[in-house]
Amino acid sequence: MADLTQNPTVSRQALRWIKTPWTVSAVLLLAVALLHPENIETVVLFAVNALLHTGRYILFAVLLLSYLKATGAETMVARAFEGREVRMILLAAVFGGLAPFCSCEVIPFIAGLLALGAPLSAVMAFWLSSPLIDPPTLLITAGALGWPFAFGKAVAAVGLGLFGGFAIKALMGRGVFANPLKQVQKSSCCGCGAPKLDSKPVWAFWREAERRQTFRAEFVTNGLFLLKWLALAYVLEALLVSYVPAETIAGIVGGEGVGTIAIAALVGMPAYLNSYVAPPLLAGLMEQGMSAGAAMAFMIAGAVSSIPAMAAVWSLVKPQVFATYLALGVSGAILSGILFQML
Repeated sequence: MADLTQNPTVSRQALRWIKTPWTVSAVLLLAVALLHPENIETVVLFAVNALLHTGRYILFAVLLLSYLKATGAETMVARAFEGREVRMILLAAVFGGLAPFCSCEVIPFIAGLLALGAPLSAVMAFWLSSPLIDPPTLLITAGALGWPFAFGKAVAAVGLGLFGGFAIKALMGRGVFANPLKQVQKSSCCGCGAPKLDSKPVWAFWREAERRQTFRAEFVTNGLFLLKWLALAYVLEALLVSYVPAETIAGIVGGEGVGTIAIAALVGMPAYLNSYVAPPLLAGLMEQGMSAGAAMAFMIAGAVSSIPAMAAVWSLVKPQVFATYLALGVSGAILSGILFQML
C-alpha cells in the first residue's frame, strides 16, 4: 500500500485498469460464479454466442473504419458545408451518419467549420446526426436488433439532423444565436487530431508507409475498443435476461403508447450507453416487453446525451445553444420513436 501511495503513476494506472470494461465483465461473471454457480454456464454461453454472432460485423466495421482513416476519406465531409444553406443542411445531415468520427473527435472538426463561417444550422444538423450512426454502429445494430431497426436508426439520424438544422435556421431568421460560439478549440478531448479540411483522400493508402501504419493502428485500436465494449454489453444482456423479470421491463417501458415512448427517451438520456453497448442490451429489453418505438427513442436520446457529445457542444457554444441541442435531441428522439412504432 505504501508503494502505491508513494508512486501516484502506478496508482493511476491501476485505477484505469480497474475501470476498464474487461475488469467490469470479469467482476460481474465472478459475482455470478460465487453467488449463483449453477447459472454461470448459462450466462457465459449466452454472452459468448452473442459475441460470436456479432463477430463478422465487428470485423467488417473495423476494416471499413480503418480504411476510411488511412485514406483520409473523412475530409470529404467538409464538402457538405459548401454552397446554399438549405443544401448544406441536407448534406450535413446525411454526411453526419457517414462520418467516422467519435463524439470528441468531432470537436475540432465542428470548431473549424464554425471558424470558417459555416452556418450554425448546417453544423447543428451534422452535430445531431453524427453521434447517432456511423458504419460500425450500423453494422453492430443490425447484428443485435436486425436490419430493419438499423435502417430505422439511420433514417432517424438523418431526420433528426434535418429537424435540428431547419429549426436552428428558423430561429436564426428571428435573430437568435447571432453569436453562438464560445472560444474555438484546436484539439479534441481525446487527443484525436482535427481532420485537415483541405486535404484529398488517397484511396490506394497502401502505397504510403505512414498510411499503412495508420491502417494498422486504427485496426488494432478500434478492434480492441469494439471487442471490450461488446463483451461487456453481452455480459450485461445475459444478466438482464437471467435476473430481471420480464414483467418489470414491460411495466416500465412496455406497451405501445406515446407516453411509454416519451418515458423511454427521458430515461435514455441519463442512462446513456454508448452505441456499441446499447444494441445488445436493447435486444434483451425488447425480448422482455420493450416496444420497438420505445427502444428507438431510448437509443437516440442516449446517443445525443452522451457525455462526449454533450461535452463537445458545451465546450464550443454558448449555454442557449447547448440547451437547444438537448431540447432538439429529446423531442427528436420521441418523434422518431413514435414514427418507428407506427411503421
